[in-house]
Amino acid sequence: MIDWSSIDTVFLDMDGTLLDLGFDNYFWRELVPRRYAEARGLSFTDAQARITARYQTQEGALAWYCLDYWSAELGMDLIALKREIASAITVMPYAEAFLRALQALPVRVVLVTNAHPASLSLKMDRTGLDRFFAAQICSHELGMPKESSVFWTRLRKVEPFLPLRSVLIDDSLAVLQSARRHGIGQTIAIRRPDLNQPPRQIDDFAAVDDLRAVMPD
Repeated sequence: MIDWSSIDTVFLDMDGTLLDLGFDNYFWRELVPRRYAEARGLSFTDAQARITARYQTQEGALAWYCLDYWSAELGMDLIALKREIASAITVMPYAEAFLRALQALPVRVVLVTNAHPASLSLKMDRTGLDRFFAAQICSHELGMPKESSVFWTRLRKVEPFLPLRSVLIDDSLAVLQSARRHGIGQTIAIRRPDLNQPPRQIDDFAAVDDLRAVMPD
């Protein structure tokens, strides 16, 4: 699926690609509404409806991913709340083996994530995956989410790369579309970003259930 001889730079997403997205889905869809409900004397259903409506106002924007923004918006310390359940952070099957295999290749491996810096730090501390990356790029540092073409333009200024000799593996189809428009040579989708959910049907991109399918020989 990937011609590794034609690749100089490997861009890897974090949540839903290297780490099980089930952690964040549980956090945002269940834990945050439950704690919000408890603090305000609401039913879980009511709290969930209110918070979901707020989430939707920022979908696709950098604030969607920002723990500082949502902490202020909801009146909750979400960074502390994530730390409470950090033991549930899970590395995807074959992710570490894949990262080890990349070390044997003449490629630069770069983490590119929309995660808030505090979330990135927590997850790297918990998993130790940071040792596999030449660089870790957070969209908050560049001021735009990966879904935006501006992100990729700004990325090239801090992390020079040749688009046609680069590959991006990500679970977000919107991000993959943005990368493809920017000229990223190979774009691979993750069909099963949340291990609690069945694989998705993906037609517009080459897609894999896990990183074993793109493991270098």
